[in-house]
Amino acid sequence: MKYSIKRIFEHLKIYLIFIFFIALFALLLTFEQQLSFDKVNNLNNQKKIISTLTKLDKHDIELALIQFNGKSTQLHQEIDKLKMLYKYNFTDKYILRNGEDYFNDLQKLSLLTDAFNEAAHKYYMDAKNNKLENQAKKALDTSLYEITQYIDTLLLKEINYNQEKFNIVKILALIAFILILFATFWYRRMLNAIYKDVEYLFQVEKNKKDYEIFSLEADAIALRMNRKSVVQDNPTMLDPVTDINNYKGLLNSYANKKGLKDSNFTSVTILEIDNFSKTNRAFTQEITQAILKKVAYTISLHEQPVDVIARTDYNQFTVVLSRASKEQLFKDMEIIRESISELKFHTPENGQITITLTGGFIIKPNNTSLDEAIKQSKEILEFAKTTGKNKILQLRDLAQKDM
Repeated sequence: MKYSIKRIFEHLKIYLIFIFFIALFALLLTFEQQLSFDKVNNLNNQKKIISTLTKLDKHDIELALIQFNGKSTQLHQEIDKLKMLYKYNFTDKYILRNGEDYFNDLQKLSLLTDAFNEAAHKYYMDAKNNKLENQAKKALDTSLYEITQYIDTLLLKEINYNQEKFNIVKILALIAFILILFATFWYRRMLNAIYKDVEYLFQVEKNKKDYEIFSLEADAIALRMNRKSVVQDNPTMLDPVTDINNYKGLLNSYANKKGLKDSNFTSVTILEIDNFSKTNRAFTQEITQAILKKVAYTISLHEQPVDVIARTDYNQFTVVLSRASKEQLFKDMEIIRESISELKFHTPENGQITITLTGGFIIKPNNTSLDEAIKQSKEILEFAKTTGKNKILQLRDLAQKDM
C-alpha cells in the first residue's frame, strides 16, 4: 500500500495543531499553579497579620488602634483577593466544580475575621482595666485559635484540591505523552520514507532498481520519468507522429499505472477526428500530421499522473481516465472535446479548418479487461457516428437505440 504525501502532510498539520494546544494547556496549568501558590501565600499572610494584631503596643493605645484598624481592613482585602483569584481558576470552576464550597469557606473566614477583629478591638479598648482585660484576652485567644485553625483547614483543602488536579493532569499528561511519542516516531518514519523517495527520483545513475517507492506522488513522477525513458529504450511503444503511446504503449502504461488508481472509477473513451480517415484524405500529409500532433498535445494537457492516452488508429485516440466519480470522468472528457473543437487551422489550400471529435465513452468495471472495455467503447463510437458529429455518447445512449 502506497501513502499519499498530501494526506500525510494534512495529518501532520493536525498533529502540529494538537501539539500547540498541548503546549497552551501546559501554559494554563502553570498559570493555575501560580494561582494556587498565591492562595497559600495569601492565607499564610493572613495568619501573620492576625498574629501581629495580638502583639500591638498597649502603652500607646491610640497608635495601637490606628495600627489595628489598618491591619483589620487588610484582612478583609486579602479575603477579597481570594475571591478574585477564583475567577481565573478554570480547573476548580469547570472540572472540580468546587465554587460553592470555596465561597462558603471564604464567607465563614470573613465571619471569623469579623469576630477576631471585634475581640481584638475589645481587648485593646479594655487594656486599662485589668479585670476586663483578662476576659477580653481569653475571648481574643479563643477567636485567635478558631481563625488560625480554620485557615489551616483551608490550607489543607487547597492541598487536596491540588492533589485532585494533579491526578487529572497526570492522566492527561500520560495520554498526551503516549500520543505524541507514537505520532513523532510515525511521522519521522513517514518523512524519512518521503525523503528516500526524493533521493530515488533525484538519483543520476539509477542504481536503485530494487527500491520500492513509498508515496503515490513519487510513484506517479517515476512513471512519467520512466515513460520518457521508453522513448529511448523502447520506441516501439510510441506513435511516431504524435510521440504519445501507441496501442502497445497503452497496454503497458495502463498496467504500470493500475496500482495508482485506488478506489477511483476508470473510464475508456475512443475519440475519432471527424471527416479524417485513410480513405478520405482531405489534407496534405504535412497538415494531417500537424492536426494529429495538435490533437494529441491538447489531450495531454488534461492528462493526470494516473491517466493514459494513446493514438490507437489513423484518426482515433484512446483515453483512459481515473477520477473520484463517474460524473467527473464524463465531464473531463467533454472538456477535452470542447478544447479540441476550439482549435483552428489556417491553410492556403483549405482556408480555416475546424477540428471536431466524436467519441464513445464507457465506465470500465473492475472485472472487465481493458481490451473488452475498448471494444465496447468502439461500439458506442460507431453508433455515435450515425447520430451526428462533435459529440461523446455513453453506454446508456446505445441502450436507448436498442429499445
